[in-house]
Amino acid sequence: MAMTAHHRQNGQGATVLAQAVQRSRRSLGTIALFSFCLNILILASPLYMLQVFDRVLSSGRVETLIMLTVMLTVALACWAILESLRSEIAVGIALWFARVLQPYYVESSVRARLAGSSYGEQAFRDLTQLQSFVGASGLNAFFDAPWTPIFIVIIWMFHPLLGMLALFAAVALLALTFANDYLTRSPFAVSHEHQMMGQQAAESTVRNAETVSALGMVPAMVARIGRITTPGDVAMMIGARRTGVVLGFAKFLRMFFQSAILGLGAYLVIRNQATPGIMIAASILLGRALAPIDQALGAWKSFVSARSAYDRLREHAEAFPPPPPRMRMPRPRGRLEVREVSCVVGDRLVLDDISFEVEEGEAVAIIGPSAAGKSTLCKVIVGLIRPDAGLVRLDGIDMSLWDRDEIGPLIGYLPQDVGLFAGTIRENIARMQDAPVEQILEAARLAHAHDMIIRLPEGYETMIGDGGAGLSGGQRQRLGLARAVFRTPPLIVLDEPNANLDQVGEAALAEAIVELKRRGSTLLIVGHRPSTLARADKVLLLAEGTVQGFGPPAEILEKLQAGPRVPVETAAGEDDVPPAGASLAQLKVSSGAG
Repeated sequence: MAMTAHHRQNGQGATVLAQAVQRSRRSLGTIALFSFCLNILILASPLYMLQVFDRVLSSGRVETLIMLTVMLTVALACWAILESLRSEIAVGIALWFARVLQPYYVESSVRARLAGSSYGEQAFRDLTQLQSFVGASGLNAFFDAPWTPIFIVIIWMFHPLLGMLALFAAVALLALTFANDYLTRSPFAVSHEHQMMGQQAAESTVRNAETVSALGMVPAMVARIGRITTPGDVAMMIGARRTGVVLGFAKFLRMFFQSAILGLGAYLVIRNQATPGIMIAASILLGRALAPIDQALGAWKSFVSARSAYDRLREHAEAFPPPPPRMRMPRPRGRLEVREVSCVVGDRLVLDDISFEVEEGEAVAIIGPSAAGKSTLCKVIVGLIRPDAGLVRLDGIDMSLWDRDEIGPLIGYLPQDVGLFAGTIRENIARMQDAPVEQILEAARLAHAHDMIIRLPEGYETMIGDGGAGLSGGQRQRLGLARAVFRTPPLIVLDEPNANLDQVGEAALAEAIVELKRRGSTLLIVGHRPSTLARADKVLLLAEGTVQGFGPPAEILEKLQAGPRVPVETAAGEDDVPPAGASLAQLKVSSGAG
């Protein structure tokens, strides 16, 4: 919210969504103009009936009938063309909305996920829902609705009794519309909430397919998803039942009133207070006057979903406005400074007053027990987490001053969860962008993954599933390392890069570290294996979120040997509780993550 206020103070009070709506006003105005013309042209049919019954039949003039028919044909042809154009413009607006808003919601959803928000993927479903409503005929009802009173006035001009009946019919159907909203808003809201929760649970199940299948968790997950979605299904049934009752009664009223106005018109004709043409024209106009209300009732569920989607998109846009533009910085050389960094995750102080410096081309091994804060420190350094106190500088520039799109390609990062994407191996190494083949091959060779890749069925064009499905843990680790060293970034952070590697893989990683140092990259590597420590220029020892030592490996290891015993690694989670103390020898051979 503070960021929102900051943007408003800088003259950017409107959210991205509001700006998109503002920019689409001209197109919406065109739809409104077409709706005006369409509703004028629709008067051709009742006027034709009025003239045929009141003039042609009484005069017997065939040429008048032919002329009226030609005029009606031209009017209806124009109406059909304008209706087609109106639909095309509405679809164009819907597609434009998606094209303009999708990039922002991708970027902001990433930031929201890092901030702990679960909205994420729902933004794209909400955009699709909004796009479907705008592109469908439901939007037309709102542009046609203002003509309902005009048609009623015209009917009133034919005869006050006919106008009163038309007004009563419109009010009755309008009351049903509000009743439908009142009766279905709560059930549909509950239904949608549980549908979202069920979708998230289903996506999580599929995303962790290996674990779910190996541990026989499929029945349990299916049952869990069922428990989540059942209340929503019940609410959906209640809402659908109420909507069905309202729609059925609305159709009855519409047909009744259209018949009733014919009956009333016939009565007035008998009483010589109206002509047969007025009777027929009034019936056609009443049908046209009630059509937008009837159409709104039919599309009400879609409208409610679109309204809820718009509200969620608006709230998300207000909570996560676009980051302010940053001045372009020179390419960093890799000197890293961490000054008095503290970070709170949840209600726990994970990092407490962390300070150290790394020179260009140095490799630092970060060691420590589980829950020492190593992975959190990595995320702070690469900018995934903003520290609650202190700062991180790259070449003397605060990391928060860098534009993420600018600094991202200049950072190599290998998290514990490698996070590969559905696509080819080539695309994953190139960070899902087009890149010269030479750069991709160089990254693969630097990570010693080239020989492994060319043994795959399609080599670099081998398709992999989301999360690297179809690859072993070691293969995923090597591809993640190749992606991290793509284009040799000046700063590379590797969180347990050897967690899934065999001896050959570890030797390859050690060679990659040496080569990256030679090229001038600064490396921070979480790991305790001898191969990692042997290539490190310095060692950073963390325990309980504080720096216990920082310096050359021999110095830190000597300090460890002379000092109190340090807890040993036991698990991969950053939030694990440290176990009881262990010896230096245990620490040196420990390979757990932290």
